[in-house]
Amino acid sequence: MFQLHIDKKPPTTVTKVTVYDLIIIGGGPAGLNAALYAKRKGLNVLLLAKEIGGQLHNTSIVDNYLGFKEIEGKDLSNTFLHHLETLSVPIMTNITVKNLAYQKDIFTIQVSASQSYQARTVLLTTGGAPRKLNIPGEKEYQNKGVSYCTTCDAPFFKGKHVIVAGGGNSAAEAIIDLAAWASKTTLVHRSEWRADDIILQKVKTIPNLTIHLQTQITRIYGDDFMKGINVFDKVTGKESSILADGIFIEIGTIPNSDLVKGLATLNEIGEVIVDSNQMTSFPGLFAAGDVTASPHKQIVTSIAQGAIAALGVTQYLNLKENKI
Repeated sequence: MFQLHIDKKPPTTVTKVTVYDLIIIGGGPAGLNAALYAKRKGLNVLLLAKEIGGQLHNTSIVDNYLGFKEIEGKDLSNTFLHHLETLSVPIMTNITVKNLAYQKDIFTIQVSASQSYQARTVLLTTGGAPRKLNIPGEKEYQNKGVSYCTTCDAPFFKGKHVIVAGGGNSAAEAIIDLAAWASKTTLVHRSEWRADDIILQKVKTIPNLTIHLQTQITRIYGDDFMKGINVFDKVTGKESSILADGIFIEIGTIPNSDLVKGLATLNEIGEVIVDSNQMTSFPGLFAAGDVTASPHKQIVTSIAQGAIAALGVTQYLNLKENKI
């Protein structure tokens, strides 16, 4: 397995720039790659983040990123950070952005009562978080049988029995994704199907599929790894147990988009809507990664969007300068 551990802290030197060309908010794959591209384009860029890596730190093994075979999420994050360090990209960590405002062609990013930064453009890469069941055992067995991404982790359950929690499109698509890997799949959902009929028609063709609707998952249990779940049947009123090797919790994500509410257009679940250059409905405000309405929440798509956003920012600034 590839191993790279970098003990050095992220660079915190911030150049004395009154107004940056671009400030990136968020330290996940999208933000890191955007910083790389922006720096190489000659922009005065600053990255502000609570931590470096984002959801990579919640990922045990990454097996679907080209060029790396079974690399730990934190190690992949370190390789990204190391690349930025070679370019001396200014990064500030342990930063929580309190407010984002815009006045006279300048964005002001407030990080404390007495400290703020200004930029001509802003890129939001604050990501999102998987919606949790919030039941006993869920946190304890994360990455030990509990997963939130079939695209990422389905191959690790080859020939095994897995449970899918949820009843919307993401749950139905998870069942379809698992068909090529799992020997048996069981869907458990607390109410009725909410997935589109066209997807459900395909689900009906999946072999070795058991469906439990009107069934509440109450607990995930195991020893070193997950062994099964406890459920409550709302129709019969009975409790029972389902043995399984893993569970994919597919009940949606919560985008971290509160910072741009009132500035950018969001969809019905709070994801930021962007154009082909990753710019939001507010000129000069860009977004990339899991915080956007992109249907595919993957490391590689976030990284690609980060690059597109940085190139889009460069184009936006060049056009703006030419108009002046």
